[in-house]
Amino acid sequence: YGYQIAGIANRTTVADGNTWNHEHVALLARALAHTEREGHRVARHLADYVLLVGGGGRDDLAKGPHIARIANSVYRDVCPGDPTCMRSFGFVDGHRTPSALMAASALYRLHSHGLVAGVGADPTLFRHVFDSEFGMVRIFRVLNVSKESKDFVADPANRVCDVKGGWFCRGQYPPGLAKVLSKAKAFSQQEDFNKKKNSAKDAEDEKYFKQYFEDMEEHDAEVNAQKKAP
Repeated sequence: YGYQIAGIANRTTVADGNTWNHEHVALLARALAHTEREGHRVARHLADYVLLVGGGGRDDLAKGPHIARIANSVYRDVCPGDPTCMRSFGFVDGHRTPSALMAASALYRLHSHGLVAGVGADPTLFRHVFDSEFGMVRIFRVLNVSKESKDFVADPANRVCDVKGGWFCRGQYPPGLAKVLSKAKAFSQQEDFNKKKNSAKDAEDEKYFKQYFEDMEEHDAEVNAQKKAP
């Protein structure tokens, strides 16, 4: 929702719907799909607030398995052994009962804060500050935001320019995220025929994607069978 937030509220966001940098999108997805504490470890170095869309239907919680799948494509500890995240992250029945991984996620804890019995944001990590009239927009303040990380990203000396004195200068992640970023696996599209081969890395990736497509085919077969059932 970054485009809307920037255009309507004139606020800077760390994501805006542009998905060209898959690793960055996966980092934000990890902050939502991982546990609340792990999510906070990312959020406190990047943002002051977290905005979620609720209200049921096609809200952010309904998108949870897809968010987890994006995160897991780079951070394999989100859904261990489950590349599609469909077996381990999502609702387990028609009553919106969350799986164990979903129930522990920052996404579920914030989305369902005060709405589901016994579910609430950790008051030492996030503070609920806003709900829109019908609960479609929920905003939480990130507590204990890292001043060191804020100072780092605000310092022009920490930006990398394409050429010396050039106008195109990209920012860098603050050092406080180094431990999380060290867990990332570089993402590459399967149809990228120009990438150079690395036998060890490629063997691991091939195993991951083989299981991914097998699980997707199995899921599609189950869905088609349900559609044909009387």
